[in-house]
Amino acid sequence: QVRLVESGGGLVQAGGSLRLSCTTSGIIFRINNLGWYRQAPGKQRELVAQITSGGITNYADSVKGRFTISRDNAKNTVYLQMNSLEPEDTARYYCKVTAFPSWGQGTQVTVSS
Repeated sequence: QVRLVESGGGLVQAGGSLRLSCTTSGIIFRINNLGWYRQAPGKQRELVAQITSGGITNYADSVKGRFTISRDNAKNTVYLQMNSLEPEDTARYYCKVTAFPSWGQGTQVTVSS
């Protein structure tokens, strides 16, 4: 059974930074592609960033140049470094293993103007 635990969210002023972490279990982490998603109130969940098992990354246009996704296979953890945060980044952030339907509980990010 896949288990995902996100952490690192919080309240930050515009222009600030946060680093989200997602620790996984129940999978062979190193062979899986991973993603970070977010969902703001009243909006659909959207893909923010992805990283393949080989370390190839891609980003939503809205976060390019500000967010960085990375992974530590030894720790079964995927990270999302978020810089230059904007109020529009306010959402609940979730990680996901691409090949599995499970979601974690997410972590709330709130950016004040």
